Amino acid sequence: MNSKYYVPVGSAATGPFDLEVTPESAGWTESSLRVLTLAPGGSAELASGDDEIIVVPLAGSAAVSSEGTEFALTGRRSVFDGPSDFAYVGRDSAYTVASATGGRFALCGARARQKFPFRYVPAADVSVELRGAGNCSRQVHNFGTADRFEADSIIACEVITPGGNWSSYPSHKHDENSDVESQLEEIYYFEIADANSTAVDFGGTGFGYHRVYGTPERPIEVLEEVRSGDVVLVPHGYHGPSIAAPGHHMYYLNVMAGPGEDRAWNICDDPAHTWLRGSWEHQTVDPRLPLHAPSEGA
Repeated sequence: MNSKYYVPVGSAATGPFDLEVTPESAGWTESSLRVLTLAPGGSAELASGDDEIIVVPLAGSAAVSSEGTEFALTGRRSVFDGPSDFAYVGRDSAYTVASATGGRFALCGARARQKFPFRYVPAADVSVELRGAGNCSRQVHNFGTADRFEADSIIACEVITPGGNWSSYPSHKHDENSDVESQLEEIYYFEIADANSTAVDFGGTGFGYHRVYGTPERPIEVLEEVRSGDVVLVPHGYHGPSIAAPGHHMYYLNVMAGPGEDRAWNICDDPAHTWLRGSWEHQTVDPRLPLHAPSEGA
């Protein structure tokens, strides 16, 4: 079922971007995501405005410059080749992304009140976590999470789900500020691998599914087949599972931010499914993980 919260690949291309999701286009106030593809020798001159930005190579390498400083991002061949190094750009900053060899780059954004300095983080410093077990095993790159990286409001991570596995499960929500939950808008950006490969499948047969559903007080209904370049928006409600078709690994990039003063990822499971976490104690992590990266463990 197509939903206003589903953004198919190519449907939100604008200006230099293959994808542009802003607070205005999403109908919310905080989170944004742009995907920039550069030809060899290409560059883009950009401005962060009211947002803080994390520049993450999805494929290829780049030089990111701002305020008289340049950082060379080594990047990676594919999102399935492990975590990448990245650059952080504070609000109210002009910056340039240039690539000698070409590539595809995610610009993760969030409204920011405080300006943090322009920074670089190497791939070796990105925390890699194996989460879940059995057919709920997944690999998480915690490059921009609140406990790993200092920022004003943005929370961002990458998740690799092996073909046939379920991720973002048990279904959970974070749509109100309370003692146990944070109000966060969330963007899911997907890339799917070719069959039995770690090359990204654009326009091919690889696919997965993503689910969002609400509460009686705040209903929402999303169930979408997702392919490379697709986006699902989660303004509120329980979300998950994200299901990778057998034979096709699934990648998604999560970008989150909220209006609260605390930068934290506090979630509540759907009470009907939270029992699942206990079952992981008697299962092993999928032996296909980690994919091309060392692991810190669950």
